Amino acid sequence: METILKLSNVSKTYALAGNTLHILSDVSFSVEAGATVAIVGPSGSGKTTLLGLSAGLDRSSLGSVELNQIPLGDLDEDERAAVRNRYVGFIFQNFQLLPTLTALENVMVPMELKGEKNARARGKELLDAVGLADRLHHYPVQLSGGEQQRVSLARAFANQPRILFADEPTGNLDAETSERITHLLFELNRQAGTTLILVTHNTELAASTQRIIRIAGGRIVADGRP
Repeated sequence: METILKLSNVSKTYALAGNTLHILSDVSFSVEAGATVAIVGPSGSGKTTLLGLSAGLDRSSLGSVELNQIPLGDLDEDERAAVRNRYVGFIFQNFQLLPTLTALENVMVPMELKGEKNARARGKELLDAVGLADRLHHYPVQLSGGEQQRVSLARAFANQPRILFADEPTGNLDAETSERITHLLFELNRQAGTTLILVTHNTELAASTQRIIRIAGGRIVADGRP
């Protein structure tokens, strides 16, 4: 099987008021293309930092990260951004939609940045897939939390990413809405054949994946099937 993500002996430290703060220590794992993986652990354990390093949003202090067989440590900020634009999709807890754009325009943004010709048609298709065909021209402020997260789901799949990173995708939603978002996320993911890596506190969401990586104190303490 093809390896889409590989971390080797990755550590992340920050200098803080003359002290060294260790966020991650000697983390190694690899993920096969098409897999679904949850990263779980207590608050402050380094989950979101780990996600950011894996996606090339930040650089590790030690060790190496390869995304789609590309060593991220060799790249500058612009080159890492180009890799993300080409291969990566994101879903965030607080949706991160652009408030001045409609639902459709938010979904079109990644495609327009790549110069795709059929951005509008594909945007409509994706919003239809998440059940928002009647909300195309609504602005984020006119949408519920669940609807906003469905727009961000549609946007995440707009560029047909090879790997999707989701940071607490149901964190701001009630139980019923969380369930609907989870179902949509895994269904879209299955249809697209995307690799899914998600950080979550939601045990049911984590149990829906094929593999759970548990971290505590910046280290992997367990890695296996739910």
